[in-house]
Parts: sequence; C-alpha cells; structure tokens
Amino acid sequence: MALGSAGALVTATLVAGAVSAPAASAAGGPGPDREAKGAATAAARAAKAGIDWQDCPADWGLAKPIQCGWVSVPVDYAHPYGKQIKLAVDRIGNTGTKEERQGSLVYNPGGPGGSGMRFPNRVINKNPVWANVAKAYDFVGFDPRGVGHSAPISCVDPQEFVKAPKMDPVPDTEADKTAQRKLARAYADGCLERTGPAMLRQMTTPNTARDLDVIRAALGEKKLNYLGVSYGTYLGAVYGTLFPGHLRRMIVDSVVNPARENIWYQANLGQDIAFEGRWKDWEDWVAANDAAFHLGTTRAAVQDKWLQLRATAKKSPIGGVVGPAELISFFQNAPYYDSSWVPTATVFSKYVAGDTKALVDAAAPNPSNTAGNISAENGNAVYTAVECTDAKWPTSWHKWDRDNTRLNKDYPFMTWANAWMNLPCATWPVKQQNPVDVQTHKGLPQVLIVQSTRDAATPYEGAVELHQRFQGSRLITEKDAGSHGVTGLVNPCINQRVDAYLIDGKLDGADVTCGPHATPKP
Repeated sequence: MALGSAGALVTATLVAGAVSAPAASAAGGPGPDREAKGAATAAARAAKAGIDWQDCPADWGLAKPIQCGWVSVPVDYAHPYGKQIKLAVDRIGNTGTKEERQGSLVYNPGGPGGSGMRFPNRVINKNPVWANVAKAYDFVGFDPRGVGHSAPISCVDPQEFVKAPKMDPVPDTEADKTAQRKLARAYADGCLERTGPAMLRQMTTPNTARDLDVIRAALGEKKLNYLGVSYGTYLGAVYGTLFPGHLRRMIVDSVVNPARENIWYQANLGQDIAFEGRWKDWEDWVAANDAAFHLGTTRAAVQDKWLQLRATAKKSPIGGVVGPAELISFFQNAPYYDSSWVPTATVFSKYVAGDTKALVDAAAPNPSNTAGNISAENGNAVYTAVECTDAKWPTSWHKWDRDNTRLNKDYPFMTWANAWMNLPCATWPVKQQNPVDVQTHKGLPQVLIVQSTRDAATPYEGAVELHQRFQGSRLITEKDAGSHGVTGLVNPCINQRVDAYLIDGKLDGADVTCGPHATPKP
C-alpha cells in the first residue's frame, strides 16, 4: 500500500516509505562513510550553485507566483562526481513581511512515489489551516528522485498498467496464486529493464534523505524546516538520523513505524489489520447515515451490500471494466481519508439504487488520460523500487502465502491486494539494503509528531515508536480519529500547536491528546 497516495493505484493501497544503507552522517551520526562524504560534497556544490527560479513550465499546472527550478544530485552518493540527475523543486514566497520570514518549509506527502510540487498551492488557495505558517515560510515542494519531473522511473507501459479489469486479488485456487506470482515477477523484471540497474539500485530512502539535504543547501538554508506526511515521516526520520545537526524544525504526521524489523514487509502486514478497523469505522458511519445513503442501518447490513457488489463484479465486471481489484482501489479511499467518506458512500448508494455509471466513472481507469496514467504508473514504480530496495524481503513464497492466508481470514478488505502489490520485492533484481537504525544523534532538535489513533495506512504504534527513538520529541495524539494526514484538517487543538511550533518554536511540556476533528456530514 502506498502511504498518502491512495487512488493512484489500480491494485492496492501504498504503504509508507522505506530506508536502507549504512547509517552514516555528515552531521554527527555513527561514523562517516563514502555516502556521507558524497552528500557533503553535493551539498557544498548545490549551495554554491543555488536555484535558478523561473516561472513553472505551462504543462506543470502550477500557476504564478509559484516558481520552479532544478537541483542536481548524484545518482550514487558514493560517487558524487559521477552521473547526476536533476530534481524538480518549486516554491512560493512567504506571505508576511521580510522580518516575519523564517526560511523555507520543505514538504513531502508520502508514497514513496508522491510528488510534493502541489504544496505551494496551499498558499494560492488561501488554505486557512496554513495561513499563519505561510506568513513565516516559503512553501517548497519537490519531486523526489525517480518521481514526476525528477528523472522519472518506470516498470511497465503506463497504458498496460491501468488496463482493467485486473485479476481478483483474493485467490480462489492455487492457480490464481501462481498467476499472481508470475505477474509480480514480471513486474520486478520490468523495473530492471525500464529503469536500469544503476538507477534502480539507488532508489532508496537514505538517498532521498541525502537529496533533501542537497535541496536544503541549494535553497541557501543552514538548517532544514520539514513537514513530512505518511512515508514522508520515514523520510524525515531517516533524515533526522543521518543529518541531525542540519534540522531546525520537523513535523512528522501519520507516522511509519521506523523500527528496522518493520521496514517494509511487516509494515504492510500491519496495514492490513489497521485498514480493516478503519473500513469498519466507515461502515458504521454509513449505517448511522442510512437516511442519506440507504445502504443499511447496521455495519453488518452495509458489509453485506459490499460483499454483494464484490460478488457481482467478480462474476461480470461492472461496465466491463470494474472487477474486485478496481473496487478495492476505489473503496480504499474511504478508510484512507475522511474526505472520501461522503463521495465513496454516494457512489455506492447510487449503484445500489441502479445507477452503475457513477461507479464506473469513479473506479474504472481512463485510457485516454495518458498523463494521469503515466503519473499513476510512475508512482507505483517508485513505491515498489524504494520499498523493495530499502530492505530485505522474504524470498520464500511459503512465508508470504502463510502470512497472508492467515491475515486474510480476519482482515480480508486489503490483505491480498496489498500482498500482490508488494510481491515484486520477493524476486527483486538488485541488491536489497539494510534499513537505517533511526535514533537520536547529537544536534537533533525537538521534533513534533502528530498521529490519529485509528489511522489505517500508518498504525498508531509507529508514532509511539518514533517518539521513543527521537529524544525530546512531543507527540500529539488525535483520539478516536483515523484520517491519514492530520495536520491538514481543521482541529484547533492540533492546528494551534502546529502554528506555535513552526512559528515560535514552542512545544507543550508534555505529550497532548486532542479530541477528533469533525466527522464528515452527508
């Protein structure tokens, strides 16, 4: 599953972020190595070069006064003078006075494979949650290595990637499993063929963290201010471990458990359990709003309608294109984000009332949307490349089969879809790394951690784990809520603390528990 990019996938959710490589640091970590020296070399070069800011290319969909530019980074930090790639960055200046300005706030939305380039739109759209912070900071986004405009990678032809209907992720027979294993192996081979071994080997979270430090230097910032959501929290955790003395302020929101043994196989299994819980929360809400949706007055009744829909789509794909795989890809938006509760229930309600068009429009791929399909395929390729290269995955099919068969009994909503999405990692064609040991090193500032208790994509335990590893950090818990990505929602208890931290550097003396944000209304 991908963290923070639901809907881009035709297969499953994305998980959230991976890491690897020796925990080396240009700033007080556990001992210099070639990558650390290479990162320092690249950062010094970037500081000298700066960024040549221009109006963004017309087809990037970023309106003035947002500006765009490029930052060069080495593909392989062990060879800083070797092949370079250009990373796309964008920014919008702070809305306050010169005196109010505190530098740049750099953002990563997750994935791995998500683009941060839309972050400055929060200023253009006058997003009230971010209005105070925007006075103090330039909002800076970037496409991580391999993503979007930054030397994009690919694993399969995009039009093939979105073709529908796909196989039902839940296998009925051993033959179904064999077919899915074949697809996963072919996908892994496609990543090698289309991306090339030199780039594929370097698609890791530690390298993206090094890239982030080069971007910091290119921006002319002595220290980084960073906001990471979902997989972006893992990127932040690795950055904080590798470059503790280069951080000024960092907020991590909806946290990937950074424990090495969790990255990434275990993280995905944990997601399956959490998704089931949040799916039930949504069904309870749909049942409570039966007057609007007419899908049943109990969770069991709503679940029964879901199973009927699934069975219908399995027997004969709806509109010829929406089978069980496409249904999961669409319906997983509800457990991901509360903002999807009403739209998902509305489409479901229309279908049950006899309108299949709304469901086909929402859940089927659009072959004519070639730009969107290229983006979806690229996001999935980066997700796979980073998670598979970051860490060692089980190579035994027996283990995958046993673990997912067992989980599927109690947590059927996402389990098999997520397993097939990640199975390319079992036959990954380049060397898999060891995740960074995320921990506090000298110079690490106080980090603010924000997490809801019922998050599906990044279960709550992840925030607790990072909180223990980053000394002096503060944890804000949003209780009885589960939307993925908390800091963008209206919840004054959280919003005011985010402002106080980013603007004044102030944190509470102890951890804080906030009530939930408002439940969606039909």
